[in-house]
Amino acid sequence: MKNTSPRNGKKQHATIREVAEMAGVSQMTVSRVLNRRESVKKATRDRVDEAIRTLNYRPNLMARSLAGGKSLFIGLIFNNPSNNYLGELLVGTLHRCREAGHHLVIEDFSVTSRDKEVDALVERISGAGLDGVIVAPPVSEDEVILGKLRAAGLRTVLIAPRETPQDSVSVSIDDVAAADQITQYLIERGHKRIAFVIGATDQSSSRRRYRGFDLAMARNGLAVDDTLVMQGDYTYRSGMVAGEQFFSMDDPPTAVFASNDDMAAGVIAAAQRRGKRIPDDVSIVGFDDTAIASAMWPQLTTVRQPIAEMGYQAVNLLAKVIGGNDVSRPEKSIVLDVSIVERDTVRQR
Repeated sequence: MKNTSPRNGKKQHATIREVAEMAGVSQMTVSRVLNRRESVKKATRDRVDEAIRTLNYRPNLMARSLAGGKSLFIGLIFNNPSNNYLGELLVGTLHRCREAGHHLVIEDFSVTSRDKEVDALVERISGAGLDGVIVAPPVSEDEVILGKLRAAGLRTVLIAPRETPQDSVSVSIDDVAAADQITQYLIERGHKRIAFVIGATDQSSSRRRYRGFDLAMARNGLAVDDTLVMQGDYTYRSGMVAGEQFFSMDDPPTAVFASNDDMAAGVIAAAQRRGKRIPDDVSIVGFDDTAIASAMWPQLTTVRQPIAEMGYQAVNLLAKVIGGNDVSRPEKSIVLDVSIVERDTVRQR
């Protein structure tokens, strides 16, 4: 076992690894004990508790329970290229945490060295003694990370996962229906030659939104022109690159559906660089209704995804799960409504 006595006059804090070594168990088992999971045998739990006392181990945050009205320590894990999306999510999550007196710990997870980064993430969160974590997209689709979080005994609520397993709890929207709705909106305003900018290839929301676009086009007897479908990655720059391709064509689209607002802003910039008037020459719509949609000019017509509400409801669900309350099957997979926000980037043809 590592020596945890003071060195060079400075107190060395015990780590979760040292607790595991002293107790003769894995770090995951220590995490399960810290997170009060009932799956740990009493004898094992006693050994871990004894090691914690001997080493005077203290998590960065002491896990709290709902008993006695104590505050919860909740983690939010994210890795998202859209700062606007994250800003909205934080607004809702922080709002509910403040209302309920909970504390929010934010973990920005950017993969550089895959295995090491995943293990380090789980160890940090496990060692912090968090009561539970909210996992935002695209991390909420990563089965490796989710599996390790569950193995560590951490309660989780997923935002916009690929799918919701039987034992998981999530908050999401119906991306297919939402994309279908905004595409139909363009078609009803006389647009037939409609371009589409796909989001990041590793996110299922990208595929679902394209599917909704394709369904609406097919239902109206309109073929999808492959030259009018461009790959993006949910960033402003990728939208601008796609827009440059669209507006350099001999027969450019009359409308563009970018599958998030950041990319739509990039398409608008590309159109303006080419001397296009919006919406007179081309109509453009986005998805999310983040702050950028109303901050740009002209203001963007878009699908309003209740991102802040998703964060708010995720905190509510996580508190129920942590408190041991039964969460009914319908409540385990909350699907929130979307709407179209009409602004200045679409015109009737």
